[in-house]
Amino acid sequence: MGTIRLLGPPAIERDGRPVRAPRGRKAWVLLAYVLLAERPPSRQRLAELFFADAEDPLGALRWTLAELRRALGRSDVLTGDPVARGGLPDDAVDVRRLTDELGDPAPLLGAGHELLEGVHMASCPEAESWLAVERHRVSALVESRLRQTAVALLAGGRAADAVPYAARAVELNPLEEGNHELLVRSLAMAGDRTAALRQVAAGRDVLMRELGVEASVALTEAASAASDSPRTPALSGRAAALSQLDAGRAAIVAGAVDPGIQSLRRAVAEAARCRDPQLQARTLTALGGALVHAVRGRDEEGALVLHEALRFAAAAGDRATAVTANRELGYVEVQAGRRSAAQGWLSRAQELAETDAELAAILGVRGQNASDEGDYPASFTYLTDSIERARTAGDDRQEAWSLSILARAHLLRDERHQAAVAADRSLRIVHEQRWLAFLPWPQALRAEVHLRNGEVAAAADAFEQSWVLGCQVGDPCWEGFAARGLGLVSAGRGDRRAAAEWLTEATVRCNRTTDRYHWMQGHVLDTAIGAALDRGDDDLARPLVASLGTLAARDGMRELVVRAQLHRHRLGDGGALATARVLAADVDNPALTVLIDDPDRPKVTR
Repeated sequence: MGTIRLLGPPAIERDGRPVRAPRGRKAWVLLAYVLLAERPPSRQRLAELFFADAEDPLGALRWTLAELRRALGRSDVLTGDPVARGGLPDDAVDVRRLTDELGDPAPLLGAGHELLEGVHMASCPEAESWLAVERHRVSALVESRLRQTAVALLAGGRAADAVPYAARAVELNPLEEGNHELLVRSLAMAGDRTAALRQVAAGRDVLMRELGVEASVALTEAASAASDSPRTPALSGRAAALSQLDAGRAAIVAGAVDPGIQSLRRAVAEAARCRDPQLQARTLTALGGALVHAVRGRDEEGALVLHEALRFAAAAGDRATAVTANRELGYVEVQAGRRSAAQGWLSRAQELAETDAELAAILGVRGQNASDEGDYPASFTYLTDSIERARTAGDDRQEAWSLSILARAHLLRDERHQAAVAADRSLRIVHEQRWLAFLPWPQALRAEVHLRNGEVAAAADAFEQSWVLGCQVGDPCWEGFAARGLGLVSAGRGDRRAAAEWLTEATVRCNRTTDRYHWMQGHVLDTAIGAALDRGDDDLARPLVASLGTLAARDGMRELVVRAQLHRHRLGDGGALATARVLAADVDNPALTVLIDDPDRPKVTR
């Protein structure tokens, strides 16, 4: 068996030479559909998707599959019902080989072409829509692996080797500030400060020209990455490192973030002087976690620190620290919508975990990731297990966190009673723990239940409290979600102008940091689009729909992909509704089914 090239102009090669290609563009798209599907598709679905206009759809499918088997030179592939790949190995398909995190990353540097380049399916709008979504998804997978490779090389002290991978990520997606920051950091740590500063300027220009936004301070500071070190004189070795570690953690919990980060940086420096791998792993993990959770716009630096922590944890045989670092890296990837990378880190964390507390935290993030991508059955399984284990371990904050994600999942399915139960339990624990930094989130979730039940006054009061506290805490997610809620309240009261203002504010708030939570960004966009369409503002809605479609496709957020298609239907796209029905087949959400069955009703009031 040779190689199936799906990136760039498609081709099948044996012994390095191309063989006669299958006839027709449909054959290539059909081949890609089967080879890249999570589960083998049924013949009926393939016939409806690709050959609905044929006199004998199933017959046309049989002929095309036979043509593909001939081109592949194998009779044991693309057979059965559902249609399976059979004995075709993953490494025979360039997309799967390139995105396999255990494979050689070097070929990534030449992976610049899009999926099935030059192939279009104008006669099959549903298949064309699938191809557009899949192109975004595959591009995001390649970009994610480039980033993972660059960060791993940086953490391993091989900055010069990281530069080409970071540069390739910038080429693929120059509008992601994190890619520019990674390249700047790689150049700086490789000793080329001039090139690093030049890249800072280039990144700032791109972001301003294309997005109209100023780059964050993290991009500029990345140019000084090689010289980052605490300026406090050395103290006394291990005892000093432990003291600074405890002080830093306590400050972070108390809300004194800047002093806490400085203490943790000093702890890392002291641990390095001691040359104690376990202490280095612990201090780096604490610093990396704080950069990810407590400091906005620092996920790139936090991920790099956590990679370094893993290296020392492995050297020290420190299982518990490795669990935490893997979980935190998984959380970073969930926030950024990089599903495959997230699953890899979280799976490794779960394999190493032994205690209920460890598993509760990991399963909570896995539940969040599954919910984000629209896999509700898996999300409920993970979150229920997480909640039970947190309760057993006496980890009240983890229980409250997982309950809030469970409440969100039920809300997305419009299961209001179950959402209320989970949100109320989360709120009760949060109040008992006096966890004010987290309070705006379950508070806003409970407010949305009130709103859906027609309790507008109660919803408005709770959303306002969430908004005020979210602003005090300075969390873009809480601010964005609360502003979205206030927009929904205004829409429910018939005040379309206020609704539009609040939803614009929500969009701005949840995007004001580079390490934004991509699901939140998409969720707010979806609501803003619905409100714009409800008031007949198609000109505003159209570019927002394009943004939502691209974001959802790249980040594997299947339900939001469907919702983007439903918005396109309302904008007059004739094939969008049929495409939405096809794409929704893999999303188990009764609320989404209601939307598809009646796609023209106003969105923001239901």
